[in-house]
Amino acid sequence: MAVILTGKPVADALSADTARRAGALRQRGVSPRLVILRCGENEADGAYIRGAVKRGALCGVEVELRALPADATAADVREAIREINGDGSVHGCLLLRPLPPHLRAEEDGICACLDPRKDVDGMTPASAAGVYTGHGQGFAPCTAQACVELLRYYGVEMAGKHAVVVGRSAVVGRPAAMLLLREDAAVTVCHSRTPDTAALTRQADIIITAAGVRSSLTAAHVRPGQTVVDVSVNGDGSALCGDADFAAVEPVVDAITPVPGGVGAVTSSVLMAHTVRAAELLTGEGRL
Repeated sequence: MAVILTGKPVADALSADTARRAGALRQRGVSPRLVILRCGENEADGAYIRGAVKRGALCGVEVELRALPADATAADVREAIREINGDGSVHGCLLLRPLPPHLRAEEDGICACLDPRKDVDGMTPASAAGVYTGHGQGFAPCTAQACVELLRYYGVEMAGKHAVVVGRSAVVGRPAAMLLLREDAAVTVCHSRTPDTAALTRQADIIITAAGVRSSLTAAHVRPGQTVVDVSVNGDGSALCGDADFAAVEPVVDAITPVPGGVGAVTSSVLMAHTVRAAELLTGEGRL
């Protein structure tokens, strides 16, 4: 039976450190503050926002929701971001994506408007450059960072190990691959056009699956000795699940994250840690 790598102890450890640092900032008159910017209503966003508010309270971070109507124009969203850029009391901004369909074509340009120093979820070009070079402003996407934090917490060796990332999205797959390279892992990225993903995942020491396809990681993809980090949360009206066919994969591998209760539990803690770090940097309390 595999070791189940639950996210709660990782999230709690991160939150404790973040709360300590937030407390030090408040003693200097700085209250770490995160704005979540939303366009329209999305049922999934509601759960994420509630989780972020709860985690912010534990970490000493004020979380504010600013909601725009579903028919907001690109100019409306850009103006809201400019206001956040100019508000010295705001240290971090999270723009909930995807944006409504009529804004999708302009999403990259909208994201680029955010001051990278307040980009706590890696959505600006400057943040992307920082992920790829290891230098610069902004932060890695929270979910990708959460994968590394979880592996580090449980003592999973990354240096010199072969990590296979399934999925190449700009939010998880590609940044996760870059973060693993920083940890000195040898990294392979698989995607929908990879001819034989199972052959590659069976070679891995660590698998991070972020394909967003339920039961796409099967017993044929794994072998004993591996650690599986399942990032995806898939639901079709039934119980939530990840990419892994958990019942088939868990008996084979050495360790696996559950869905729910795995990486997702860590992501909001990373968001708060990034916000406090941004507050430290913006107020001269730290350096990149």
